[in-house]
Amino acid sequence: MLNFFKKNAALIWAKKHVQKAEEYKKNADKNQEDLLLSLINTAQKTLFGREHDFENIHSVKDFQERVPIADYEDLKPYIERVKRGQANILWTETPEYFAKTSGTTSGSKYIPISKEGMPFQIAGAQSALFHYIAQKNNADFVNGKMIFLQGSPELEEVFGIKTGRLSGIVAHHIPSYLQKNRLPSWKTNTMEDWEAKVDEIIKETEHENMTLISGIPPWLIMYFEKLSEKHGKKIKQLFPNLQLIVTGGVNYEPYRDKMEDLLGGKVDIIQTFPASEGFFAFQDDYTKEGLLLLTNHGIFYEFIPLEEYGKPGARRLTLKEVELHKDYALILTTNSGLWSYSIGDVVRFIDKMPYRILVSGRTKHFTSAFGEHVIAFEVEEAMKATLEKYPAQLTEFHLAPQVNPTEGLPYHEWLIEFEKEPEDLELFRDELDQQLRNRNTYYDDLISGNILQKLHIIKLSKNAFHEYAKSQGKLGGQNKTPRLANDRNIANLLEIYKL
Repeated sequence: MLNFFKKNAALIWAKKHVQKAEEYKKNADKNQEDLLLSLINTAQKTLFGREHDFENIHSVKDFQERVPIADYEDLKPYIERVKRGQANILWTETPEYFAKTSGTTSGSKYIPISKEGMPFQIAGAQSALFHYIAQKNNADFVNGKMIFLQGSPELEEVFGIKTGRLSGIVAHHIPSYLQKNRLPSWKTNTMEDWEAKVDEIIKETEHENMTLISGIPPWLIMYFEKLSEKHGKKIKQLFPNLQLIVTGGVNYEPYRDKMEDLLGGKVDIIQTFPASEGFFAFQDDYTKEGLLLLTNHGIFYEFIPLEEYGKPGARRLTLKEVELHKDYALILTTNSGLWSYSIGDVVRFIDKMPYRILVSGRTKHFTSAFGEHVIAFEVEEAMKATLEKYPAQLTEFHLAPQVNPTEGLPYHEWLIEFEKEPEDLELFRDELDQQLRNRNTYYDDLISGNILQKLHIIKLSKNAFHEYAKSQGKLGGQNKTPRLANDRNIANLLEIYKL
């Protein structure tokens, strides 16, 4: 009886939530401008607000004239003051949390999460589930066991501000109605050794009625592979009631074939777009690509055309000014005190009613050693199309330029860990090269003009990416290896695992 009540209550809540959400979807443009002015008004007396003349900002144009695009290094002096416990610096109060992330140039980054901002992190995930339940008209999964993979929920304090990985912070805010069904245990979640942690998660879950599993694709694959190897069965045989996988952090598509093989049966997938800086989007229709941009969650968005990013005079477009199928650097202003902050992600819009996006790459993850500026979305789409024509299974891949080969013209080098190789690797290579040429005219021109030769494929041994991540201290959690780079720093380390 309790299970029946819980399931039906979830259905009622979900349908009410989705109905209410229609309002903000229709009024996204106006809501965004109103939100920005509200944030400006709230932060007028902060140090940042005084330095940037918030008192005289009355429009988006005023804001863009007074507040330049910033990265973490630009905001770091303010954050250092906040870390020392000073209030009224970036936001009116000291943050409720710092989400600690690893940076490349800045070392560890401390991303502030305010008392106002934290609820939206939870609301984004809840909204994703509610949209799924309403569309599916089925909430059976709420009565089974669920994995919410997280970093350690143990938090340290930085001058009285609780600090940790975002996923560990979120663990403290899981709704009470999900707590009883949630796995793994607190003790297991606090483990730092990732391989040992996965082994413990398997022990705690292998005989349970798992109905929802959440995590980034590389972690899910690692968990599913170990389960399958241990029991000699597909995941749907082990968890026949597994209904839903919630994933994010990286594009799911390149992992889809391998995931489907491991699962061995139908499981619905919802993709999400969360980050320490905010919960931005989720797949509101699990049957279609595209993530609904959350325009009423305390974040004002700007978009810089990718080809202009980092250049003087780059245009800063608002939501109503974006075009479909173009790549934009994502810029955020949040109710946690981030102002015109470049998060480093690249998005492209595939719909404007409502606004739906794809995450197409990172501003720092591209290959342009020869002026081609190939981005992650083009690489992933080229691989997806190639796999449709020449079936194979991949664990992971990385693209890097080979500028000074021992002989012949330079080329793009793809380092690929195959789970199952294509029947004819040379045909696979030719198709992959053509698919990338179809998606990037600059690359096509370089091949046609005999500036580059066709791409090369380097086959890597099993677990190559796993071992690489382990060697760099980046195994597990939300860590992921970039799919492409403009140098050979990663490629040179991966070549150790060349077959």
